[in-house]
Amino acid sequence: MKFLLKSLALTAICGLGFNSCKKDQQETPENFSPFISQVFAYVPAPGQFVNDPSSGTAEKAKDLIGGVDNGLVSLGAYGGYIIFGFDHSIKNESGPDLGIFGNPVTINGAEWSEPGIVMVMEDTNKNGLPDDTWYEIAGSGHAATGTIKKYEITYYKPDKLQDDIKWTDNQGKSGFILRNAFHTQAYYPVWANEKASFTFNGTLLENTFKDGGVLSNKPFDFGYSDSGSAEYLRLQETRGRGYNAFDIDWAMTEQGEQANLKKIDFVKVYTGQNHNGSPVTDAANSTARVTGEVSTEVAGAVDIRLYNKFFSPIPQ
Repeated sequence: MKFLLKSLALTAICGLGFNSCKKDQQETPENFSPFISQVFAYVPAPGQFVNDPSSGTAEKAKDLIGGVDNGLVSLGAYGGYIIFGFDHSIKNESGPDLGIFGNPVTINGAEWSEPGIVMVMEDTNKNGLPDDTWYEIAGSGHAATGTIKKYEITYYKPDKLQDDIKWTDNQGKSGFILRNAFHTQAYYPVWANEKASFTFNGTLLENTFKDGGVLSNKPFDFGYSDSGSAEYLRLQETRGRGYNAFDIDWAMTEQGEQANLKKIDFVKVYTGQNHNGSPVTDAANSTARVTGEVSTEVAGAVDIRLYNKFFSPIPQ
């Protein structure tokens, strides 16, 4: 997330492992929470807020539990992800089912979105763990010409703390996650400290970066988190806090067919773009380092129907 564009402190956490989250059979719908009940994994990619000493602990990931805006986690560069669940299954009913809160910049003429790709899973084997099949939510960029499916990126551990972090991808490209003067800690995630490299794979969204005097990273129309879409702006205007809404009907198989899920139990969000957030690509030019990498943030998530029930209806 861009240092000059955001005033919120961003959290970069690593190494939060999987834990069982079986549903309490004694619970009734009246007792269900609309909010995240457990974070199963937090695996950031390299980034300027990763390992930040002010908010870079595993404990901070738990701030997403039980509310919205209790904390904020940055997923780092492309592929960095978080997996979370609720204390109940979210049913697939008419209209949007899931809401995810981020912090896209949408004020004072600034426009900076950092879209996160969302995946959902049903607990088919009923063991309380996110170890079944993931289905990607098909947002507005899913079938776009510039979208790359089966994208892979590999990050390499630098020799020295002060070094930029190299990456290569399966498209024959390479580059660096650039360090900047505002964040001096290690950008290589602690969870990967014993690894010389690591690889993420998924769908890569086309870059929406624009340089029109004021730098901007444009939102997608729908289907991605941390995106200042028209829907997000409407909710922000009417509710005082925007979020991105998702319909479980948008979940797709790897073959591009509708998954037809009746419900979901787990959600995965990962950074969907690979961009350093600057029009300058020459690492020797200090301007290339001013804003930092595009990195999705998550500030919470809700079962929309419970959220509406316990708070206030969403104006249509």
